[in-house]
Amino acid sequence: MMNPGIRVGIGGWTYAPWRDNFYPAGLVHSKELGYASRQLTAIEVNGTYYSTFKPPTFAKWRAETPDDFVFSLKANRFATNRRELAGAGESITRFVDSGIEELGDKLGPLVWQFMPSKIFEAEDFEAFLALLPKKAGSRKLRHVLDVRHPSFMSGAYLKLARKYQCATVFCDSDDYPSFADQTSDFVYVRLMRSQARLKSGYAPKALDEWAETARLWASGGEPPELPRVSALPTAGKPRDVFVFFINGAKERAPAAAMALLQRLGFKAAADKA
Repeated sequence: MMNPGIRVGIGGWTYAPWRDNFYPAGLVHSKELGYASRQLTAIEVNGTYYSTFKPPTFAKWRAETPDDFVFSLKANRFATNRRELAGAGESITRFVDSGIEELGDKLGPLVWQFMPSKIFEAEDFEAFLALLPKKAGSRKLRHVLDVRHPSFMSGAYLKLARKYQCATVFCDSDDYPSFADQTSDFVYVRLMRSQARLKSGYAPKALDEWAETARLWASGGEPPELPRVSALPTAGKPRDVFVFFINGAKERAPAAAMALLQRLGFKAAADKA
């Protein structure tokens, strides 16, 4: 049986190569979100990083997807791509007030992605975290920090992230820091090693291992084999887990996500009785 606390998905839903190996032949582009949301359980939206969307767009996404589906939104880049993060207040407010609450119960974590060149400066970073709102309208917000410079792999960063209850992306990549230290009550994972030569992007054994890791995280456990900064235990209560197949061989992302979901007990809408 699928653990309701585990979500698995991809980045976006509009990608031409997916029309050859994921979407049914002849499916009109306007139906792609509806189809993808019934094969997966979450989507990370990258478009919100580059552009500002309006409330009717978020309402439309909510209407086109199943009740138990979740959108993770990447926050607008103007909030994070700046020299002084303490001055991001206006950009943060503009993004949060753009109508994201129209997603209702389908509003998942907000991802604040920082440039790989952004160095951790404790005082400025804490000033940024203090600006992050707890709600959008009446919707409670959950924040995720996608930090990409090695300087963030420190106890000082972990302390701040935990103080403000922000999750930290576990990034399975050689290009960015990958640390499994938990800093909030949910886990956010970006898997970036899919390979074009493999039909499902990942080898079966690797998918088996990620399924077990997701279950362990969801139960409150800690995967011992993953790299961590701190030796302090963070295992505890059950957690929500979000896993996204991002980058790597992007054309394989849907197959990888569906293969992982299958291992976790999920049945796509077309297969449900």
